[in-house]
Amino acid sequence: MGNVKCDHCHLVFSDSVMIKDNELNFCCKGCQGVYHLLQNDGLDSFYDKLGNKTITPPLEVHDDIKRFDTDSFEDTFIKTTDDGFKQIDLIIEGIHCAACIWLNEKVLYSTDGIVSADINFSNNKAKIIWNEKKIKLSDIILKIRSIGYNAYAYDATVADEQAVKSKRDYFIRMMVAIFASMNIMMLSVAKYTGFFTGIEEEIRTYIHLGEFILTTPVLLYSGWIFYRGAYYGLKNKILNMDFLVSSGATLTYIYSLYILFGGKGESYFDSVTMIITFVLIGKYLEVLGKKSAVDTLDKIKSTIPLEATIIDNGVKKTVALNNIKVGDVVEVRSGEKVCIDGKIISGEGSFDESSLTGESIPVFKQKDDLLYSGTINNDALIRYEVIKSYKDSTLNSIVTLLEDSLSSKPQIEYKANEISKGFTISILTLSFLTFLVWYYFGIDLGFDYDGASNFEKSFIVAISVIVIACPCALALATPIASLIGISELAKKGLLFKEAKFVETFAKADTLVLDKTGTITKGELKVKKMRIMDKNIHKLNLLYSLLDASTHPISQSIKKELSKKYDLKLKELENVKNIQAKGMLAKYRNVDDKLFHIIGGNLELMKENNIHYNFDSSNSVYLFAINRRVIATFELEDEIKDDAKELIDDANKNGLNVVMLTGDNNSVASTVASKVGIKTYVSNIDPIGKANYIKELKKEGRTVVMAGDGINDSVALASSDVSIAMGNSADITISVSDVVLLNNSLKSLKQAFSISRRTYSFIKQNLLISLLYNLVTIPLAMAGLVIPLVAALSMSLSSLIVVANSMRIKIKD
Repeated sequence: MGNVKCDHCHLVFSDSVMIKDNELNFCCKGCQGVYHLLQNDGLDSFYDKLGNKTITPPLEVHDDIKRFDTDSFEDTFIKTTDDGFKQIDLIIEGIHCAACIWLNEKVLYSTDGIVSADINFSNNKAKIIWNEKKIKLSDIILKIRSIGYNAYAYDATVADEQAVKSKRDYFIRMMVAIFASMNIMMLSVAKYTGFFTGIEEEIRTYIHLGEFILTTPVLLYSGWIFYRGAYYGLKNKILNMDFLVSSGATLTYIYSLYILFGGKGESYFDSVTMIITFVLIGKYLEVLGKKSAVDTLDKIKSTIPLEATIIDNGVKKTVALNNIKVGDVVEVRSGEKVCIDGKIISGEGSFDESSLTGESIPVFKQKDDLLYSGTINNDALIRYEVIKSYKDSTLNSIVTLLEDSLSSKPQIEYKANEISKGFTISILTLSFLTFLVWYYFGIDLGFDYDGASNFEKSFIVAISVIVIACPCALALATPIASLIGISELAKKGLLFKEAKFVETFAKADTLVLDKTGTITKGELKVKKMRIMDKNIHKLNLLYSLLDASTHPISQSIKKELSKKYDLKLKELENVKNIQAKGMLAKYRNVDDKLFHIIGGNLELMKENNIHYNFDSSNSVYLFAINRRVIATFELEDEIKDDAKELIDDANKNGLNVVMLTGDNNSVASTVASKVGIKTYVSNIDPIGKANYIKELKKEGRTVVMAGDGINDSVALASSDVSIAMGNSADITISVSDVVLLNNSLKSLKQAFSISRRTYSFIKQNLLISLLYNLVTIPLAMAGLVIPLVAALSMSLSSLIVVANSMRIKIKD
């Protein structure tokens, strides 16, 4: 009996268990099945990409596969997209090269029911979207297992643990390098002192041997991350910064070995150690800088409770958040945090909402008021009805948005990456040409390299060119500034769904604002109320129509009516929302009599052939039954305290500010004049708002719009950057690019300020990195920089970029 190699996994096994298939050998039926699966699907080029590497044979199916289709698993890890598909983030185990990525994506994309499958090479995180009507998640997991890999749901907690582990690994490698560097410096002092004062060859050899012993673990252990990064880069046909560091250190190490074993000249083991040490220190400080920015996310996460007390048939139970359902009654005591969004059904008290809004003043809440997850109950026993699942609750949604924004890229980063793609090839070419010029032409600018030979001088100068070049500063320029900028925006109550909107914000030249709830407080107060028919039955219909709307006008009138009358909700039929105008409905009583109900502005009344003369400078709401107006209301909305401050700042920075409102011209004119807006459009419907923004974009303008109502959703979707106020309707938030948690226009002003500042620092960082390379590379080519100084300056360039980015945090 002998050993043979499997034609799928390439593992060697005994021929006694071999499965023979024509001229092919397989170690198991799983490998045989996968081989034919790839052949049948036209994916057999995988084996060309795999080369001689081995992979894990297909995994056996375990009993745990059923849990992927359970409701509890779906509630915890699976999202539903706007298109109705299911989405999950998976970590795929067993991936170790680009061929693995290629195979998994090809197999998944060819599977019926899978809409998209994108795998991140850096962390093996796969974003998979599928049609649950065609395929189950368990089948997707089985598909992945069938080709020799495993998958499990991405958990942010696990990811955070991995980040901490990575940071610890960097620290240990760095400390090993620092320890060796400190000791090798002492040997170097003896070596260079001896060079000038005279040193015996035997002692010199011992010094070189000591340097070799100290340098080897630094290169092979501390420097392993650079070799690994270079390896994966080459696998993806990318020459990155890790390739420059590893190649520079390796070539210097090999040359020093040549000197150690009898070659003429001086060894540069100390330079190898210093190169690795300085770059590692720079890398570690980069990690700390990123961790500082991401700490904002950790602080938000820490405000989410793990469980809550629910009332089930009068019995109190402690339940995990994932098991709480919409409609459950939750009890929150004084000092406790609200775990899931809900509506108060009993009790009243003040709530600290600073974790969401940044506003330290407690907000008083009473029956029917909404509670948001993460807020703190200050002084009362409250019971509320859950209106959202934990997955969709406010604070969890904030965490998800922030995670997504921190992992996204602004457009300028793609441009920087394009620049850096050819950087390494250019540097290697310049280094090789530098070596040739120095070696064949014997250039001497007066720096004698301690009497080194012509080859040694040429070699060391070429190494210095490789080491001093810094693509990492160029690569860091955008992401580190974006990361810090987004975290600072989050602290101010602004959540950017993607980092690219920071750049768009900074370039914006037009700001479009909705009036009600954006410029004004949206807390309309009924200034005048006139009831012509006080029949309680008809008032109940008015009350029911108002209850069916989330518009601030409807809610304010409903609140005012409930103070004066004891009204009950009726079941209305055919309820229709006429955007920016009002609502229509029908009601059929016990006698089968049909009532046509209309509530809204004068324009809606006219459209329904109801002519009613009413003149007012305030917002107007009329209510009619069977074409007869039975109640009129005049409402007044206060302007937000910081609205004028925002408008003044926008005008100062050259922004064209426009107010769009469905309200009448008299109200619009009054509000515009108070806050300093010169351009406004009144009596405009949602489609009109969207068309207005489209016209602005046709003129070449970059438009930022802020709004809070359902009627703003179409216009928001048409703008370059859309901002939803924190109290916005769900649909408004879903189509928005930025969520303003605290409803404060001062925060919107800060959004412009921080975005401009962040974009400015991105450009500064790019300029710093480009100037650094333009200045230092020619110096290195001229032989004026030794490898040790080159490594130090390269690390310093990255640290300068990080330090410069940290200045974004400095308050204006």
